[in-house]
Amino acid sequence: MSTTPRLTALDALHRSLGATMTDFAGWDMPLRYGSERDEHNAVRTRAGLFDLSHMGEITVTGPQAVDLLDFALVGNMSTVGNGRARYTMICREDGGILDDLIVYRLGETEYMVVANASNAQVVLDALTERAAGFDAEVRDDRDAYALLAVQGPESPGILKKLTDADLDGLKYYAGLPGTVAGVPALIARTGYTGEDGFELFLKPEHAEGVWRALTEAGADAGLIPCGLSCRDTLRLEAGMPLYGHELTTGLTPFDAGLGRVVKFEKPGDFVGRKALEAAAERAETAPPRKLVGLVAAGRRVPRAGMAVVANGEVVGEVTSGAPSPTLGEPIAMAYVDAAHATPGTEGVGVDIRGTHEPYAVVALPFYKRQK
Repeated sequence: MSTTPRLTALDALHRSLGATMTDFAGWDMPLRYGSERDEHNAVRTRAGLFDLSHMGEITVTGPQAVDLLDFALVGNMSTVGNGRARYTMICREDGGILDDLIVYRLGETEYMVVANASNAQVVLDALTERAAGFDAEVRDDRDAYALLAVQGPESPGILKKLTDADLDGLKYYAGLPGTVAGVPALIARTGYTGEDGFELFLKPEHAEGVWRALTEAGADAGLIPCGLSCRDTLRLEAGMPLYGHELTTGLTPFDAGLGRVVKFEKPGDFVGRKALEAAAERAETAPPRKLVGLVAAGRRVPRAGMAVVANGEVVGEVTSGAPSPTLGEPIAMAYVDAAHATPGTEGVGVDIRGTHEPYAVVALPFYKRQK
């Protein structure tokens, strides 16, 4: 297999803007353009523009497309209306999470599954294998789309300058076909920042023109280009899980506190049902570690893999940690033994290079935008 990172359609543009590039899930992606803090704060207070073309788009079509998705995924896709989207997961037979996904219903018998870049091939392979016996086609459309996101409180006003689509009527987790800067796009009111915003699926050859149009339309509103680094601190503040950190094949949705995405009431069998029923029962009778928020009393920053301690004993593990630009102090998400997971629990710390730094246990998310 080639070790050369894949390039998005905007690679040359990112470099012309002085972006610091990094290899992420086999793609050469912008980490930051200038200050990570400035990019983060722009999204929280004004607007930021992201290239997310590394995400994996998989189209599922055919008379039994929804039946395949109901069998392959843990969610109930038959209740997703035309033009709507749903957050869900794909699991192994043993209940372990292969990936978390957003599924868009594009038509009566057409769905688009959007997987994380690091898991796109795994999800494609699993859906293809699980399609056996269904009158449905699974198609790899990763090269058919570029994906741009404009996120932040000013994003509706910026996008309105470039589209005649009914953005005011577009609900959260919904999408509609339209034009942006004169080119066709699927306009979705989704994102991974904790702010209002839009994700724009369009042809790769149109990406640069739309990026430049958004940059111009957002100049007066303070829109700036943003990289993966601030995307991580934004999602962390919003308590949104990241695959490979809060979600892994070693965890079920119930272990991750996301059992709500598993729909046992849907008709028919689905991959992992039996194991997930057992996991649901365990979560009620003898809950394992719970995902919580931690806020530092000091200035030292926790990182993934560090031990959470109480009374000299290890009671959990940090999954994600970073300085929070919005809160002004270090924060972390961690899986912690149920006995220490209640918000306000005292005596909890993080082992940072041998020193047990004190942390407060808080409920997630750390940050919630004002509606």
